[in-house]
Amino acid sequence: MPHYDVNGKVVLITGGARGIGFGLATALAARGARVALVDLDADVVGESAERFGAGQAIGLAADVSSAAAIERAVAAAVEHFGGVDVVVANAGIAPTPAPVRLMPTEEFERVVEVDLLGVYRTVRAGMEQIIARRGQAVLVSSVLAFINGMLVSPYAAAKAGVEQLGRALRAELSVHGASATVAYFGFVDTQMVQEAFDARRAGREEELFPAFVLKRISPLRAGEAVARAIERRQPRVIAPRYWAVLSTLRGLLNPAFDYGAARSARVQEVLREADSPSPPGSLRSS
Repeated sequence: MPHYDVNGKVVLITGGARGIGFGLATALAARGARVALVDLDADVVGESAERFGAGQAIGLAADVSSAAAIERAVAAAVEHFGGVDVVVANAGIAPTPAPVRLMPTEEFERVVEVDLLGVYRTVRAGMEQIIARRGQAVLVSSVLAFINGMLVSPYAAAKAGVEQLGRALRAELSVHGASATVAYFGFVDTQMVQEAFDARRAGREEELFPAFVLKRISPLRAGEAVARAIERRQPRVIAPRYWAVLSTLRGLLNPAFDYGAARSARVQEVLREADSPSPPGSLRSS
């Protein structure tokens, strides 16, 4: 597809008050786009919107676990800006790392509710605008869509579902002259990641990953990667880029990784430690 000029376009971003969402809003606003930031807290998202120039951004409060709430947010953005060209389903949460048998049922289901069904609800709410304006949907997945998600299985399962939803949408929207992009990130220096690793120094979940993959990128760098993908109407964007190799070779590497995880003394030690019951934690949002 030809270059997609975002100058003057309207982009709605869930989870837009901070992290990747705000990084993307910053990158797009610098290119002349107008942004509708959607997040849970009306005051916080309003303050984030105020950081942009007058008339360039609005902040809207909505919970993506509610279809009615996200539909109202899209309608408000349409009323304010006259339409929505690009919908970015970015809002997400992560569980406190734990084996499936110990993770509270409500926590497991809440993660899937927000990270998969919330993405679906967001895209669904903006679908007719995307089609009418030959725009785009951007679905934020994760590298955990294609690597072993031990100890964070609901997050990995949801992100794998997002990947498949995005691929299907890419094909289905093409008949309308619209498109969809799936974004995959490794570790981005967001509040969610900071809480997962910095605030849980007693945990050892990071030992499940090779050291090089734990290197974090900034939310602005992640946002810039997505902004470029929107301009190019790319089917996918992966950052940092070395994860693209693992994605391409997943059919070969994943069986080897799974085999090693079941036999590595270090991984087995971490999993046995995690399998010891402990007080439940709380959900973290991106």
